[in-house]
Amino acid sequence: MLSWALFGNPISISFPALSSRPQTVRVWFKQRAFLRPTSASANQSVSFQNQTKSSVHHDSLRVLEWDKLCDCVASFARTTLGREATKAQLWSLNQTYEESLRLLCETNAAVEMHKHGGCSLDFSGINVLLVKSAIQHARRSLPMEGDEAMAVVCLLQFAETLQVSLKAAVKEDADWYRRFMPLTEVIMGFILNRSLVKLIKQVIDEDGSVKDSASPTLKRSRDQVRTLEKKIYQLMDSLIRNERNETSSMEVYNIDGRWCIRSSADRLTNFKGLLLPSNSGIGSIVEPFSAVPLNDELQQARASVAKAEADVLSMLTLKMQMDLDDIEMLLNSIIQLDVVNARATYSLSFGGTCPTIFLPAGDDFSTAGSNMSGNETMNTPLPNKKEWVLYLPKAYHPLLLHHHRQNLRKARKNLKNASAEIRSNIPVKKGEKDAELSSLKMKVSALEQAHPVPVDFFIAQKTRVLVITGPNTGGKTICLKTVGLTALMAKSGLHVLSSESAHIPWFDSVFADIGDEQSLSQSLSTFSGHLKQISNIQLESTSLSLVLLDEVGAGTNPLEGAALGMSILEYFAETGALLTIATTHHGELKTLKYSNDAFENACMEFDEVNLKPTYKILWGVPGRSNAINIADRLGLPGVVVEMARELYGAASAEIDEVIIDMERLKQEYRELLHDAQYHLMLSKDLYENLLVAKRKIEEHACNQRFRKTRVISETAAMARSTLHKKVRQLRASAALQPLQPTTADKKSKQKVATTNSHQTITDNRTESSMAYRNMPSTENINRSPSGKSGLPKVGDVVHISSLGKKGTVLKADPLKEEILVQAGMMKLKVRLIDVER
Repeated sequence: MLSWALFGNPISISFPALSSRPQTVRVWFKQRAFLRPTSASANQSVSFQNQTKSSVHHDSLRVLEWDKLCDCVASFARTTLGREATKAQLWSLNQTYEESLRLLCETNAAVEMHKHGGCSLDFSGINVLLVKSAIQHARRSLPMEGDEAMAVVCLLQFAETLQVSLKAAVKEDADWYRRFMPLTEVIMGFILNRSLVKLIKQVIDEDGSVKDSASPTLKRSRDQVRTLEKKIYQLMDSLIRNERNETSSMEVYNIDGRWCIRSSADRLTNFKGLLLPSNSGIGSIVEPFSAVPLNDELQQARASVAKAEADVLSMLTLKMQMDLDDIEMLLNSIIQLDVVNARATYSLSFGGTCPTIFLPAGDDFSTAGSNMSGNETMNTPLPNKKEWVLYLPKAYHPLLLHHHRQNLRKARKNLKNASAEIRSNIPVKKGEKDAELSSLKMKVSALEQAHPVPVDFFIAQKTRVLVITGPNTGGKTICLKTVGLTALMAKSGLHVLSSESAHIPWFDSVFADIGDEQSLSQSLSTFSGHLKQISNIQLESTSLSLVLLDEVGAGTNPLEGAALGMSILEYFAETGALLTIATTHHGELKTLKYSNDAFENACMEFDEVNLKPTYKILWGVPGRSNAINIADRLGLPGVVVEMARELYGAASAEIDEVIIDMERLKQEYRELLHDAQYHLMLSKDLYENLLVAKRKIEEHACNQRFRKTRVISETAAMARSTLHKKVRQLRASAALQPLQPTTADKKSKQKVATTNSHQTITDNRTESSMAYRNMPSTENINRSPSGKSGLPKVGDVVHISSLGKKGTVLKADPLKEEILVQAGMMKLKVRLIDVER
């Protein structure tokens, strides 16, 4: 009898003794994954939903196929615990608005890391289950296995590599630190024990076996085992050679760690031994008496090896216990990073975009994610994004897109294999293979053309209920599921599959009542089930909920169903959810828009020429019936068609005519609006070109003025220099006169000198008169270049005399006596004599 106390609960195990040999019992206990409290347990399956979600929540997620999308996203995780944690995190849907923002930021950061390329988030080389097992053994003070120790090494080495890569990326460009947030803090917060890695690698091989050099005792024991095995093999070989019998064959055989001789036929041998049972029942297995002592000694040597290995592993476990909390925290962080990486990889694989989510609580909405850009796919002008309660351009149903890619990938693979088989010259019937290859090519081509059609959802703020009408198999249910899944994806931190950033409210819950009329009989039980689901939705929905109702009012008398559907939708519009989207075949529900501003109509487009749906939504237009027209196109007798039209009623026919006119007018409006948008785009381009040309002209004029001003300034400076030189020459010549002249001579020479000097000054003044006309005074020219002593410094504000403007010094060149100045939008090179501080 053995007993333990596990988490306060005693466990007892009893078993009968099978033999006198010592029995070894190993008991394994499962333990939950070490995830952060914000996420569900990694090994907790999705089945926990029954305990955490109400029935109406569970039914809504089931009909939306949210569990399938969770599996799809989880398949991108690289570790076992990561896949389980991804499913648990996506399925929980218990995030607050702030937590949804944090999850989206994490996904964006992981996408940026993928785009960078240097910070790999590929965790496939880490065996998290072995790391978890090593932690569990260390917690119980049990020696871990060698492969578990190497798994811990792989974990620590990967974490160190990720840290080094992140540091290198940040060193290359500091902006990456911000773009990788908040994952940057997680990665840089890793606590790594490099000495533990070194110690484990010293004693454990890459395959998980303990090295001979781990301890002297282990080396001696293994050497002894090898020596004994060699002796036993030599003994067996000599015994077999002595048995010269061609009718049977003998070979050395190991059974339960003891070496024996197995013969193919029952016969007497020359050596004596212990006859052991044979599992095959053919031949015999004998342990020679001469080999028994060696086998016993070998068993003891192997036990010594096992004990020495256990001692080494116990030593490693003891060392690991000192850093056990850090290793456990690191494992949790790696699993969480794997979850984030799964979300990011899913987005990159399917072309997702980060949604802008907001909390509809007042006029100033809180937003997150990428900003909305202009819509190029709509035919109507878009208001500001805050005027939409739901803005979802060109959104794909994620599961529909996933299945299409799977089918296309499979078809291409089959085509590739068929082509390779034909090229390999395998002897087959050439005609059959050519036909098969042609069929596969046609299938691939058909799948490439049958790409899923995206849908547009643009619902205004004032709208509380959207009514969608259209034919069966026209895509109404797919539209409902697309909106529901997109809302759940945004809340869970996933990018949505739309052409540009979607604008989605943060819904606290998504409720759905969706049934397939083609697979459900319209019986009382089905009708009652739908009513019960709608009743539960009315009880649990809040002002932040999204409600999706498929074929509301169906399954009963059309008049009663229409009345019931109208009352249900009016209830949701007044006191129900934030947004309700319903599909219907009842024409009466189309009229709610004209009596209540909270309603809006839409219909699924139908190609009347080809008699098939286009799966596109027409907004603001109620759908009209096409059954009678389709019957006429398909060749139903004219008498039957006319009788049907008469029974349908003139009033209904007039309504259809009005709807046709509305559709025609709306189409004309779209075409005119498209032309207006095109010409507006041309006008914007022309306006931008004119602005560029204007800026260039202004810069050219400013440069020309400055160039002319500089030429004038230089001319004036040269004139002043010439004038001063002449004056100095006259003064020097007057000072060199040897004798004082007579009065007459003095007067005559003074007259001549005065005349020449006057003529020179007059000429120079005449030459520089134009220069001085637009130049500042000589007082300013003689002033020091900066208005102060010394060269202007970078950042100083100076006054440019020639332009009459102030500018900031960008660069100073003392050799050329020039400075580079930023004056408004212009950068100019100015001489020092033209500026003052």
